[in-house]
Amino acid sequence: MAYKHRVETPGIYHVTMRGNNKRAIVLDDQDRRTFAVMLNRAATRHGWTLLVVCLLDNHYHLIMRIGEQGMSRGMCELNTSYALMFNARHGRINHLFGKRYWSEQLATDRRFLAAVRYVVRNPVEAGVVARPEAYVWSSYRATIGLALSAFRVASDELLAMFADERKTAVHELRELCEAPVPPSHVRWQPP
Repeated sequence: MAYKHRVETPGIYHVTMRGNNKRAIVLDDQDRRTFAVMLNRAATRHGWTLLVVCLLDNHYHLIMRIGEQGMSRGMCELNTSYALMFNARHGRINHLFGKRYWSEQLATDRRFLAAVRYVVRNPVEAGVVARPEAYVWSSYRATIGLALSAFRVASDELLAMFADERKTAVHELRELCEAPVPPSHVRWQPP
C-alpha cells in the first residue's frame, strides 16, 4: 500500500523522527555534532527556517518554517545521510530510523505554542534533566541567551512571536516552557 501524500504547503511544522524500535540514533557527542551539521546543511539547501530543535538519544524534534521547496526531499536527504554515517561509524547495518518522519502543520497559535512547549520540555518529561535550560542538545538555551547552539535556529524570529522587545519575549518563552506540567495533564506524544 502506498503512503498518503504529505501536506507540504508553506508554513510552520512540527516534525519528529524516531529510531527504529525506539533505539538510539546518537551514541555520543560526535554523533550529535554530526547530526547538527547535517541538519543545518539540509535546512540551508531546502529553504527551511529552524525555530526550535531538540535532539534526544532516540529521536529528534524540529519546529520549522518551510517554503515552496517543501520538506520531503530534505528530510530524506537528512535521514539517509545521517543513517549512512551512523552505521558506518558504529559498524552497523540495517535501518537506523523506524517509520517515516511524522509532521503536523501548526496552523493556529494555540497548536504552535503547545508544540514549542512540548519540544522544549521533552528532555524534562523524559527525565533527562530537571529544567529545559539544562539540556545542551536543544536550541532553547541559545534562544534564551544562555549559550551558543550547534543548530542554526532563527531565535529572533521565534522570539518575535512572543513579544516585540527581546527581554520580554525571552521572559514569555521561559514562562511557557519552564512552568511545571499540571498533575492532571495527559502527556501528548506524536505517533
